Amino acid sequence: MQQTIFGKTNLTVSRTGFGCIPIQRISYDESAALLRHAYDNGVTLYDTANGYTTSEDRIGTALHHVRDKIVLCTKSAAQTPEKLMEHIENSLRMLRTDYIDVFQLHNPSFVPLPEGEDGLYVCALKAKEQGKIRRIGITAHSKDNAKKAILSGLYETLQYPLSYLSSAEELALIALCREHNIGLLAMKALCGGMISNAKAAFAFLRQYENVIPIWGMQKMRELDEFLSYEKNPPPLDGNMLSVIEKDKAELSGSFCRCCGYCLPCPAGIPINNAARITFLARRAVKEYWLSEEWQKNMRLIDNCTNCGHCRKHCPYGLDVPKLLKAQQAEFFKMVGENV
Repeated sequence: MQQTIFGKTNLTVSRTGFGCIPIQRISYDESAALLRHAYDNGVTLYDTANGYTTSEDRIGTALHHVRDKIVLCTKSAAQTPEKLMEHIENSLRMLRTDYIDVFQLHNPSFVPLPEGEDGLYVCALKAKEQGKIRRIGITAHSKDNAKKAILSGLYETLQYPLSYLSSAEELALIALCREHNIGLLAMKALCGGMISNAKAAFAFLRQYENVIPIWGMQKMRELDEFLSYEKNPPPLDGNMLSVIEKDKAELSGSFCRCCGYCLPCPAGIPINNAARITFLARRAVKEYWLSEEWQKNMRLIDNCTNCGHCRKHCPYGLDVPKLLKAQQAEFFKMVGENV
């Protein structure tokens, strides 16, 4: 497993990180086996969050015995100092540790500063002084906020969605992080499932030495696939680039990244999948996505009241209701064609 220095944190970490959202969906025994298999094969960086239900607890259960050999990154979306400190204490308890290597402010709508009335950065700094956290990072879906965080000089790490579908402006953040020695975690390297070629996704991000992808895995075969790429890194050659260019041509434009910040929808619409369902039907198991269950889900779009909740919360500025209507029309056309 290749290792690298994680920016100004000076932590040595594996170049493949483990994103721990998906382990919530499997049993405790399965998640423990998966996490231990990752550790046994050299994965040393694990990213989770206070808001990921049982994720932190599963990591603590599986890996507490090797605590001094791994790097734990967690985060909180708390909006007050009191709640932030509560989340830190909860994370320490769940992870079965007395310190967090990298504590990240979880996608705030602004970049918290020491002088800010919100008090979030000062609270994190206090927790660092107390030894509860060792480095302060931030996550962002807004490229403007990401850039502000980098240039502020306050944050040691940034977590941002990066993949071969990212725009040139988004990819420019990689060089900016390198220039300012910011540890860079790439979330959604498979773009929420839109990218089905994991080998191409791996090869694309591996060209950037300062990028650590956190692959979300819940099956042993998924983990073994990424471990195999670590042992024999796929080259970013002409064939691989042609695969990437084909995907970019098909998936470019306004599409849902499945971040989930639009949820919950007051009308009960499962926006994060409904807004990209035709892409999923073409690139995954068509029978599942065109099923009666999903036909029922897609009819919920007719109940949209245009309340604006999804537009307001979409970090990519998508006109979500318009996107849902377009996906609904194309979806039922696909259903008719496959009856």
